[in-house]
Amino acid sequence: MIGMGRVDKKIALVTGAAQGLGAAIAAMLANEGAKVALSDINIDGAGKVASGINRDHPDRAIAIEQDVTDEAGWRRILQQLQSDFGGLNILVNNAGIGSIASVEDESYENWRKVHAVDLDSVFLGCKYAVPVIAASGGGSIINISSISGIIAGHNLAAYNSAKAAVRHLSKSVALHCARAGNNIRCNSVHPVFIDTPILDGMAQGGNRKAALQKLGRQIPIGRIGKPDDVAYAVLYLASDESSFVTGSELKVDGGISAM
Repeated sequence: MIGMGRVDKKIALVTGAAQGLGAAIAAMLANEGAKVALSDINIDGAGKVASGINRDHPDRAIAIEQDVTDEAGWRRILQQLQSDFGGLNILVNNAGIGSIASVEDESYENWRKVHAVDLDSVFLGCKYAVPVIAASGGGSIINISSISGIIAGHNLAAYNSAKAAVRHLSKSVALHCARAGNNIRCNSVHPVFIDTPILDGMAQGGNRKAALQKLGRQIPIGRIGKPDDVAYAVLYLASDESSFVTGSELKVDGGISAM
């Protein structure tokens, strides 16, 4: 696939890029002209995705090992991007984990883990990336939330909480950057069920295809999403096409939030 250069010459960091949405987003941005750093705690997986990108677009991707909950790690990686790539224009805070449990069933230990990975990492990424992006001439922060950050579920207490907070944090960051006049936009993206490894647990040892079809029947458009459905949304927000879009949430949900 040959891109049209919608983010040509931009520098991007995508967290949680070893598989699923992160891998699709990284590939999409690279295909459209960006240099992309793929970070993940699974460095082998991120390395494989980066190698695949470089086969099609030589020297356009690098893999970086990152625990997104580690504050010092964020500072180190952003310094590395300034040294290796010359700055940063696009940050995609994608890394995340799920948890299926009600408020009574969820453990406090897991509650804190979900918030550390799904929310604290977004705070750290925004906090430390803003000055780097500003020094690079501006750009875009895209925080991957979830439709679960807008629509609650009885058995998603921790996940609902963390993803809803990402939505509102994104608005605060957007207003801060607008007030600072640093030419940085910040938006959140809210996917519904997407065909990625995070849905593997839905089958619970059964037929994965049948389980995904069952999920699809809950969505007005009649199917679950594909990773590129989200990647194209991120591409728009990362590009200059969305230069007047900030503090908003982009739902990629097949119409489920309209019900």
